Amino acid sequence: MVKKSEAKKLAEEILSNPKNMLSDKDFPVKKAESFSTGYVKFLANKTEREVVEYVLPILRDKGYTEYKRGMEHEPGVKFFKVNRNKTILMGTFGKRPVSEGMRVSVAHIDSPRLDFKPHPLFEDTEMAFFKTHYYGGIKKYQWTTIPLSIRGVIKTSDGKTVTVRFGEDENEPCLLITDLLPHLAQNQMSKTASKVVEGEQLNLLIGSRPFEGEGIKEPVKLKIMSLLHEKYGIKEGDFESAELCAVPAFKARTMGLDESMIAGYGQDDSSCAYAEFMAELDTKDPEYTTLTIFADKEETGSDGVTGMRSFFFRDFMEDLAQDVDAEVHDVLRNSICLSCDVGAAYDPAYPDVYERTNCAYLNYGPIISKYDGSRGKYSTNDASAEMVDYLLSILREEKVVWQMGELGKIDVGGGGTIASEISVHDIDTIDIGVPVLSMHAPVEVTSKADVYMLYKAILAVYNSKRPKDF
Repeated sequence: MVKKSEAKKLAEEILSNPKNMLSDKDFPVKKAESFSTGYVKFLANKTEREVVEYVLPILRDKGYTEYKRGMEHEPGVKFFKVNRNKTILMGTFGKRPVSEGMRVSVAHIDSPRLDFKPHPLFEDTEMAFFKTHYYGGIKKYQWTTIPLSIRGVIKTSDGKTVTVRFGEDENEPCLLITDLLPHLAQNQMSKTASKVVEGEQLNLLIGSRPFEGEGIKEPVKLKIMSLLHEKYGIKEGDFESAELCAVPAFKARTMGLDESMIAGYGQDDSSCAYAEFMAELDTKDPEYTTLTIFADKEETGSDGVTGMRSFFFRDFMEDLAQDVDAEVHDVLRNSICLSCDVGAAYDPAYPDVYERTNCAYLNYGPIISKYDGSRGKYSTNDASAEMVDYLLSILREEKVVWQMGELGKIDVGGGGTIASEISVHDIDTIDIGVPVLSMHAPVEVTSKADVYMLYKAILAVYNSKRPKDF
């Protein structure tokens, strides 16, 4: 046997050597595959309302009860609290007093989409359309000529609530936004990508059959409205109190000849939400109380009553602290939080925007980002050395694979997460999430191994007995 040189021994001892998890013969491929089966099912829920509606019966079946002031705080008791059907907190009381801090993770369950305008229905040249206003950061041209479905709720004038989930089933018609044929697109093709398709052109084509009868000013619009009235019992005025959106009608599925990836809409941030949800369910007897948060409105700045800037989280923490005669500022100061949001995976088709020594790669584990923001670290949380060490120490103990990185090159762009919204409460916070290809596109790509390993990372933190000593 050839002996290792001193230089090689030293290199192995003091240099980092990240490896693709799938090249490790001991990587639990079958467990990751099994985990991805549930994840694909989770991805069928494409709005925050649908996600909350999906998880509630699972929580109740697992013994979670709605949190109320004065409820039992014994170790192992599981609880949840819903905010306006769009945000949900869930957790498990630990052995240690809440005053010694909690182990928190937060992911968002909203994704870029096309929201309906208050007066969406119109007719032009005997075709009917829905007008939309895009939600979150999208490349508008990506949303043309793809099948779209409608999701949401309508509050009718007669007091009913109508749930809409239409256009994805194979037996239902789909909707789409048209695009200009290349033969006539000379001027369009000379525009910058942000102007190739304008926001006001994102109109869903929904019909072309006129209503039968004489003296009708807009017969196609009337035909569409008559169909909606027949199916949902709504009138045109009910759109004013509706909350409807268009999302890609693609179903999530396994991707690649080797079946190593997942392709689907909304993986920013459903990949992280599912990982933390499963970690919460699998936490049985924690040392510290866990708190798992699904948040809304991250894609538009976390504002509003269901965003992380609302007082919902703080009010809950105050109620919790008062129940156990603790000071809320002690609970918050002694807690730690994982801001679970996706990062950009390196794409060799676009190498110029990545700094290769500090970016994330598929199959190398969840990406930990000490800071986010843009350019000069504007709008960043920037976790301390102590917080980074705390997390990494737990991951090392549990043999969880991770990678450290940034979104991309410094002056190319940037992005933010919920970290800055929760750290403002004096909670030490750090970003960790799944690397994603084609982020914010109608179909995004993740690695099954990365999603599974994020679950393992969150579960390790939830089950850790390591006290916060900084």
